[in-house]
Amino acid sequence: MFWPSWGGECLSVRHAWCDKRGSMYVTNNISPISMKHQGLGSLAGMQSAMPAMATLSPLHKVHRVGLVGTGFIASGFARLLARKGGDLVLSSVLSRRTPAAAAGLAYEEHLTTSADELLDSSDVIIECSGDVLHATEVISRAVLAGKPVITMNSEFHVTTGSYFVGKGLVTEAEGDQPGCLAALREEADAMGFTPLVYGNMKGFLNHHPDPEEMKYWSGKQGISLAQTTSFTDGTKIQIEQAFVANAFGATVTRQGLEGPEAGDLNTTAFSLAQKAMAIGSPIADYVLAPGKVAGVFVVCTHEDADQSALRYLKMGDGPYYLLLKNYHLCQYEILKTVRRVLSGGGALLTNSAQPTISVVGIAKHDMPAGTHISRAIGSFQIRGEAAKIQDVRGHVPIGLLQDAVTRRQVMAGQVIGFDDVDLPDSLAQSIARTIFA
Repeated sequence: MFWPSWGGECLSVRHAWCDKRGSMYVTNNISPISMKHQGLGSLAGMQSAMPAMATLSPLHKVHRVGLVGTGFIASGFARLLARKGGDLVLSSVLSRRTPAAAAGLAYEEHLTTSADELLDSSDVIIECSGDVLHATEVISRAVLAGKPVITMNSEFHVTTGSYFVGKGLVTEAEGDQPGCLAALREEADAMGFTPLVYGNMKGFLNHHPDPEEMKYWSGKQGISLAQTTSFTDGTKIQIEQAFVANAFGATVTRQGLEGPEAGDLNTTAFSLAQKAMAIGSPIADYVLAPGKVAGVFVVCTHEDADQSALRYLKMGDGPYYLLLKNYHLCQYEILKTVRRVLSGGGALLTNSAQPTISVVGIAKHDMPAGTHISRAIGSFQIRGEAAKIQDVRGHVPIGLLQDAVTRRQVMAGQVIGFDDVDLPDSLAQSIARTIFA
């Protein structure tokens, strides 16, 4: 196949082809290509990948990327992949949308509702559906198929992710706050620092947001109502910091975390470090910092012998040092983790095989028996709080509360347990019960 010019620049003549294992290559020699096998159902589909593929050298393997999800994160990642993927080419997008609902998406030609088609046409899977039950099913199949999985889905990890540790390569990506903290931790460790606090930064918090306000901000920001609500009521940050604590062998000081207001970031972050020192363990927590950057930070110590040098380098007098990443760019950072995995760098972040922290569901108001809970995360019925598993035995992790029905009355402020609700049968429930019940 001769590739035409792109953007006024003439590409050298190249041809794409597949070997018997389904690997895709680009060469200067004429070879057939199995368009269907690659998920590139038309010449237009191939052309959409040309800007990225134009940088390839002859006989350069192309890695086929399968995507799970069609929302804010997935769509942004797909657009970035088309421009900056290089040897990474979008092959298939798994969606549960109807054809009518999917019409007009930028990658519409790659859409499939078949997990088999996704797996057959992909070398690596990017999962960012945000749905715990769906993610668990797809990731389980990907692991059984021997496919590495990269996620942007903290909700999955704190609910069922521990089950997959050691069974295959499943890792969270850099970009959301947990992945950014993992990358910052690696940098800190390489420089000889010892982390005490893995910190997140939050600009606002309202445990009981008004539905109309959430609809307004959802529309204004272009993200879903559930996401907007989970950010506002604190559920999202509780999930993220529980995940971080499990990943790094840290803990939490109390259910719901500390979350102090940060007039001065250094002063507030160092106060959290003092709490970590007092309990003899690193902690995961957050600060309320309205108007400040939407980043992450690590508070560390260093060797006494290095204090003078660190003072000269403007890190302060010690003994605590603040390392700050003043942004997190979600879908725009995922490619870094894809490169890491494909180059043999291993997992960036997992929930660990033996988690000690979970996220419980707290009723926002009284709910009589028979109340249907469509989805707890981002709802006006339930919010989440990080807690030590040993202190909340029998709780239902909030990510599992989907299509649940209360068996009996649940009071406002109550932690919801397995005995309080009927849950639909799912792989996620079976796994979660082995971890939390």
